[in-house]
Amino acid sequence: MEDFEAWVQARAGSLARTAYLLTGDVHLAEDLVQDTLARVADHWRRVSRRGSPDAYARQVMHHLAVDRWRRRRVRPPEALGAAPPELTGHGYDVERRVVLRDALLRLTPRQRATVSLRFYEDLTEVETAAVLGCSVSTVKSTTRDALRRLREHAPDLLEAW
Repeated sequence: MEDFEAWVQARAGSLARTAYLLTGDVHLAEDLVQDTLARVADHWRRVSRRGSPDAYARQVMHHLAVDRWRRRRVRPPEALGAAPPELTGHGYDVERRVVLRDALLRLTPRQRATVSLRFYEDLTEVETAAVLGCSVSTVKSTTRDALRRLREHAPDLLEAW
């Protein structure tokens, strides 16, 4: 299990940021990371043997997030609380972060998941479809609709980047 602990140490920050993008809340993100790590730990031998712990963890995390949205016990937040983990610091443009946060909150949970996988995790459409358990055409249309909504609600982001 030493290799699992080393993997967790190396990937904890990235997992926390991804979970925050999916939940919009630091505390819910922490819970999501813990649940994800527990599932990865349960299957560590198989996952590490295949050489794909990052992909497996992303898939588990997104499935857990979608399950929570479907059950509606944990709804996507109306407003975000504290700053996301490890995203604050010198030179980080707070104003753009607030605009982006508000724009992302206007997306549906599936749109947020798709955008985070495609543009934050830099997955292909095929990889994103595999993680979300949907077709490639669904990923394409969801991404298209999400980007359209982002452009409508946050045109300033286009000028900033």
